[in-house]
Amino acid sequence: MPLRSFIDVSPDSHFPIQNLPFGVFQPKEAKPRVGVAIGDLIVDLSVLEGLGHFRSSEFRDRHVFSEDSLNAFLALGRPAWRKAREIVQHLLSVETPTLRDDAKLRVRVFHAQQDVVMKLPVRIGNYTDFYSSYHHAHNVGTMLRGPENALMPNWKWLPVAYHGRASSVVTSGTDVRRPSGQTKPPDASAPVFGPTKSLDYELEMAFLIGPGSSLGESVPIDHAIDHIFGLALMNDWSARDIQAWEYQPLGPFLAKNFCTSISPWVVTLEALEPFRKPLPAQDPEPLPYLRGKDDFTFDIHLEAALRSSSMKEPHTITRTNFQNLYWSIAQQLAHHAVNGCNLQPGDLLASGTISGPTEESRGCMLELSWRGANPLELPNGETRKWLEDGDKLTITGWCEGDGYRVGFGEVSGRILPAV
Repeated sequence: MPLRSFIDVSPDSHFPIQNLPFGVFQPKEAKPRVGVAIGDLIVDLSVLEGLGHFRSSEFRDRHVFSEDSLNAFLALGRPAWRKAREIVQHLLSVETPTLRDDAKLRVRVFHAQQDVVMKLPVRIGNYTDFYSSYHHAHNVGTMLRGPENALMPNWKWLPVAYHGRASSVVTSGTDVRRPSGQTKPPDASAPVFGPTKSLDYELEMAFLIGPGSSLGESVPIDHAIDHIFGLALMNDWSARDIQAWEYQPLGPFLAKNFCTSISPWVVTLEALEPFRKPLPAQDPEPLPYLRGKDDFTFDIHLEAALRSSSMKEPHTITRTNFQNLYWSIAQQLAHHAVNGCNLQPGDLLASGTISGPTEESRGCMLELSWRGANPLELPNGETRKWLEDGDKLTITGWCEGDGYRVGFGEVSGRILPAV
């Protein structure tokens, strides 16, 4: 019998009882605390915790849902994550009277999403951004080096990545200030300083680390999933002209560290399990430490939409899928830790731009406009080579179930002029 909640949830909602993503919210005149999304509502887990619903060995007598981040909960590991999900699903079930039949308790437990402020779900100590989409890497490489040398020699041997800036990761809805930096026009003999003229988005997904690892110890790939709590949407804003001048030889710096946006809701691996797909065969075969038994990906539909300041409705400019990633999340984590790098609860690891084989599945303006050579046409007659001031970029994603969706909500940001 399908799982049903006593909360009315529309079929196209991202947050049915089959999902139950975790996040941190702040009611008016109250402290932030941990909640779970169900339809248009939020379940206040701190209230349920105070009533004793999470008194079990998995929680080690810890009060983790009154915290202003998910970090303490993430550190407990998968047994606690599964137990919490099981408890909340039971309490929301149409067959359970605890909340269903107690109007006074429901007032304390439920908050309308529109009435609260969503916060960053975790305190991010470290952030690493991978480069794991074959089509994105091939397109960018073709622009820079031609199709014959599109991929660097290491790309199919290891998940390429760079370490990003954790302090500038923000939650959805935060405005993005156009950054300034050095650029070097093609015909100039010296660089100039000023606002970026090539501001871009990157449609990505990120995963959050639960239990960490010790310095000097690796994480075997078949145990990598034990360290991954769940996935969130991400936009790694990029200044392409700044990046082109600065990235050699050490990679992205000011072009990336000015802002990274993530969605406030984190969807657990348990909620994504019905949408798990086998990871396609990789050629050449990865080295042994990257060969996972039954490694997998997820069927997650992803979209990016742009709305200029003169448009009434957003226009979808990217449609892609999480399955377009070449390297799995398990491989990304195993490679990250293979040299003994220690992971910590709340660390953020991101996929890199997710692009597919078609033009509409390209996950950034760099590819969509082919480095500005083919401007993107919007429904109101405007064109875009790059993002302009006043533009709002929104990324969303969901898995399509039988009569329900397991979704991620959205991550959005509006471009403000440079200072």
